[in-house]
Amino acid sequence: MYESFYRLTGKPFQLNPDPAFFFGSRGHKRAFAYLQYGVYQNEGFIVITGEVGAGKTTLVRSLFEQLDREKVVAAQLVSTQLDADDMLRAVGVAFGLPLKSVSKAIALGSLEAFLCQLAMENKRALLIVDEAQNLTPRAIEELRMLSNFLLGDQALLQSFLIGQPELRIMMQGPAMQPLRQRVIASYHLGPLDEAETRAYIEHRLRHVGWTGDPAFDPACFALIHSGSGGIPRRINTLCNRLMLAGFLGEKHLLEPSDVQSIVREIREELGPEATLGPAPVAGGGEASTEVSGTIAGDAAAWRAHFRRIEERLDRLEKTVGAAVDLLHRLLHPEKASKPGSPAGRG
Repeated sequence: MYESFYRLTGKPFQLNPDPAFFFGSRGHKRAFAYLQYGVYQNEGFIVITGEVGAGKTTLVRSLFEQLDREKVVAAQLVSTQLDADDMLRAVGVAFGLPLKSVSKAIALGSLEAFLCQLAMENKRALLIVDEAQNLTPRAIEELRMLSNFLLGDQALLQSFLIGQPELRIMMQGPAMQPLRQRVIASYHLGPLDEAETRAYIEHRLRHVGWTGDPAFDPACFALIHSGSGGIPRRINTLCNRLMLAGFLGEKHLLEPSDVQSIVREIREELGPEATLGPAPVAGGGEASTEVSGTIAGDAAAWRAHFRRIEERLDRLEKTVGAAVDLLHRLLHPEKASKPGSPAGRG
């Protein structure tokens, strides 16, 4: 709605991950460098973690855009509580193999034959497992065993594990020691700082033809950062509402009061502790231990509630993305990806 009012060529703050909007913050550049290093090494595991909405999916899609399809066959798997046997079949299906209803032995044999064939064609196989925090220990062990596939001294499969902070905790468990020995690099993608938040907003706006309309009062950026916690998707949510409010009010200068109004609106919808960022502490003085404990308990409950909402949004975005890819392949069969390549990249 507000795009035409501000003479923009597209939606600057869409929630769906889009590599075209990739912003190279210090953290995102480093995480992306680790992914590139992993592709170059062609062995072991790379582990990338971050909060919901931190930009992990955009990183993966940006990597897919840069892969040499003549040399690397990549597949992406979004895990949903997969166990060991299901993991094998899911990996095969991700690479385009018809393994949905076969036994574990057949799935294992088919996968090994497929990977050996790729190696003989001088191609490499890359598996990216998204939402890896949902994997069971047995499924992770199965992935580690797949990394044992060799042709001579060449590893046949490399895996990247992408997940939420819970994945870091899982990796620290004693049962994960065999996998940790295969990890060649890991990185936790943190939030943007205040300066990066401003640069991120302006980067996305410029990508759709922004020339200063609407203008932002400089004080807005600090409020957006504190209100979003520096998480890119939360910044997008807040800025999208801010731009819409500007359009409805026919404003060409967005002011701190506008940002405060949007943050307040979100708190009223989701609760004081389920806001985009840390809720400000009102008033002064010291609370009693009993009251503090009650507030802390309520805050934890609201944070857990908001995390579940974000996770559902994350799953919905991935489902929509997959549907769009499928529609693209149906409409343009001549550009359809070959088995093993990321869907919808034609």
